[in-house]
Amino acid sequence: MFTDPVKNLKAFGLKEDSIVADLGAGTGYYAIAAGALVPKGKVYAIELQKDFLDTIKNRAKEAHLGNVEIILGNVEKLGGTRIGDVVADAVIASNVLFQVEDKEKFIEEIKRILKPKGKVLLIDWSESSLMNETNVISKDKALEMFQKKDFVMDREIDAGEHHYGMILTKQ
Repeated sequence: MFTDPVKNLKAFGLKEDSIVADLGAGTGYYAIAAGALVPKGKVYAIELQKDFLDTIKNRAKEAHLGNVEIILGNVEKLGGTRIGDVVADAVIASNVLFQVEDKEKFIEEIKRILKPKGKVLLIDWSESSLMNETNVISKDKALEMFQKKDFVMDREIDAGEHHYGMILTKQ
């Protein structure tokens, strides 16, 4: 994985009552870590692959986290996350931007579910990663895509040797 979800989430600055959406949650590393950091809040783990949903469910149960809700959803479709409008305080998008085909719809869905001044933790593969370079979205290109949808850069975080990390705010 090469990046540390707990370290990245601490840099993100979640509050104990935050409503968080982990888009493209995979096997749940971020969702479970976020669930522990927001004991009075909620984490929506959105994933399209059903096998991963079972993994997240089992991990949440093992960690005794009742605040992690698993949702079968499509992050590339407006309304595809099945989360209401302006519900989330924070969105986690880790290692997902490079794989989504419709990046514009993905960002629009983030914008739709985020509250005003809500934050996005964007972590993705850097150009120095082991990934096929044709899949990598540069940090500058990612920032440009989010800025076109009225997000502003809050700050960058150190997401490890093979990743870039940034926190963006919805305007």
